[in-house]
Amino acid sequence: MNLKDLIKGQQYVNEMRPVFAKRALYSDTTENYVTPAEPAPYTKVKIRFRSKRSNIDRVFLICKGQRYLMFKVFSDAQFDYYEVKLQLDNEKITYYFEVQAGAIICYYDYRGVAKRPDEHYNFVIIPGFETPDWAKGAVMYQIYVDRFCNGDPSNDVMTGEYQYIGEKTHRVEDWYQYPASMDVRNFYGGDLQGVLDKMDYLEGLGVEVLYFNPLFVSPSNHKYDIQDYDHIDPHYGKIVNDGGRLLEQWETDNTHAERYIRRVTDSENLQASDELFIQVVQEAHKRGMRVILDGVFNHCGSFNKWLDRERIYENAPGYEKGAYVSGESPYHGYFNFRDQNRFPYNPTYDGWWGHDTLPKLNYEGSRQLEEYILYIARKWVSPPFCADGWRLDVAADLGYSPEYNHRFWRKFRDAVKEANPEALILAEHYGDPSSWLQGDQWDTIMNYDAFMEPVTWFLTGMEKHSDDRRSDLMGNADSFVNAMKYHGAAMAMPSLLTSMNELSNHDHSRFLTRTNYKVGRTNSLGSEAANQDVNKAVLREAVVMQMTWPGAPTVYYGDEAGLCGFTDPDNRRTYPWGREDRQLIDFHRAAIRMHRDNPELKKGSLKWLLSDYNFIAYGRFDFKHQSVVLINNNDREVTKEVSVWELGIPKAAWLKRLIFTDERGFNVEPVTYRVEAGKISVTMPKTSAMVLRYVNEEFCLERQKVRKNFW
Repeated sequence: MNLKDLIKGQQYVNEMRPVFAKRALYSDTTENYVTPAEPAPYTKVKIRFRSKRSNIDRVFLICKGQRYLMFKVFSDAQFDYYEVKLQLDNEKITYYFEVQAGAIICYYDYRGVAKRPDEHYNFVIIPGFETPDWAKGAVMYQIYVDRFCNGDPSNDVMTGEYQYIGEKTHRVEDWYQYPASMDVRNFYGGDLQGVLDKMDYLEGLGVEVLYFNPLFVSPSNHKYDIQDYDHIDPHYGKIVNDGGRLLEQWETDNTHAERYIRRVTDSENLQASDELFIQVVQEAHKRGMRVILDGVFNHCGSFNKWLDRERIYENAPGYEKGAYVSGESPYHGYFNFRDQNRFPYNPTYDGWWGHDTLPKLNYEGSRQLEEYILYIARKWVSPPFCADGWRLDVAADLGYSPEYNHRFWRKFRDAVKEANPEALILAEHYGDPSSWLQGDQWDTIMNYDAFMEPVTWFLTGMEKHSDDRRSDLMGNADSFVNAMKYHGAAMAMPSLLTSMNELSNHDHSRFLTRTNYKVGRTNSLGSEAANQDVNKAVLREAVVMQMTWPGAPTVYYGDEAGLCGFTDPDNRRTYPWGREDRQLIDFHRAAIRMHRDNPELKKGSLKWLLSDYNFIAYGRFDFKHQSVVLINNNDREVTKEVSVWELGIPKAAWLKRLIFTDERGFNVEPVTYRVEAGKISVTMPKTSAMVLRYVNEEFCLERQKVRKNFW
């Protein structure tokens, strides 16, 4: 062999590398890979990227058309870590990575490894955008107050107390009676005293945040038709000054509803009810819980004191004339009247979606209305009430134009954050939320598109109202993964980690009912059908996903006790006190404890590990803790080999099982699983879920040596 051939041979050996390990590539915008995770404007941010050790030549961060070469700053037994520092302005940046390994060039973004960039999946950093730390991964519990617990029967809405949508109110005597098909004026008596009475239960369940459906004075049981934003409804609070007659059977005029008028307009009743709410917040805070209120600011109700179509306030002392009553009302501009010549008692105001019981608020026509709602926004998150945030009903529909809506929510954010910097602003929204989540309006959303819907389709094949079933989506892991990636990419990490991840709520069928695959509602199937053929093992699978997915897992009251129900109003059944499914409650308690005890499940990174028909595996991890989540939704046992080394788990190790569930129940007894060559082999029964965990006890030893440089 001549010298030339020898040199060529040596060069070939020197340039040899292991097979390109694309599964080792990783980055995201959690605090593991972006420091600080929520950077201030005009500061520097460190962005990191991971590859398999000695496996790539170079990696570039691509931002605004600029290529930034990243430098290797640390290596451990498996990975190399690269870093670059960027100087931020006061504008959002988006970026992705270009990876080079010999002749191989690939890209990395929110999807993972990609053949070509796609702007939709770019990573996002918004300087100055912070969401409350307490809300990241917080376990929330939604309470529809009338149906949770009746702690004070003396404040119950009475039969015949007033007229609402063509009939009189009805006090339901049987707590366990199913909601009627026209349920809006039926009252079961749940109240804030009932919440106080169940605080031990909520604390024991592991709840960290109480989210209340509306509490303000309103004539319906759902209270999305606000009558008085200034006060808690005495039917939920306290009635200290009672009396007056009920409506006679033949009466329809609410000006004669003396008892109702006294209950909801008397200042002593309103003050006592507000004080009870203060007590609820104080008790929650004492137990380490937060409280979120429901803000219904798009529309109010026809009973509202600003409109007063029912003339509740017309002769009540201390109240101005409503806009329906008089064209000279100070609230005239709060509503859009199509015919200005119909006063007094003008019925031509705009209603939301045409409903005259839900008058549309006319923000563009009244600066005074805008200022008053901003005052309300500040009031309830400030002392002495001290609520911890707002959930905003149909938030994108607020005004008559998107342009105004964006302007208003910027003002709303400024008002709320000035009053309480730690308050959360969480909006109901369907579709792409990105224009609202730019750090200047909402903090986050109810996560329909990137949680509730994909989980429901994958595990049940059912639409979230139980209105349709699609067998092509049930068990379709590719569709599930793609939906989660596509919709999750619309949120920056501060929004994603605080997003409300629900399985059920007051607007959709109960998740447990979706497991029976019955398409329909109570008017076509009857209420009892919602209880039939349900599969609690599928619900437990869903809860495992809920408690291990990025965001704030939110339990709709009663789901943990086995409550069923088709969509509204059947989903608003009463909590089944005395008839609870105790095993299901114990399971929720264990799953919540797992979520709260393991930090990677609150703020850690997410990585897909394996997907197959009716089977998914993913990991949540930081540099010290790694959890593996396995879901088998097949109706048969499966054995899978799952690669786990890419989470940072050693090639040879033992994983401890945190929780296991299948059709027989659940188990939290610790069982170990062996990792060999970076993989685990698992046999999972049908309809089962499992979470395994590894703790890297040697985490601090090597990395503390370079902590100052790396972190």
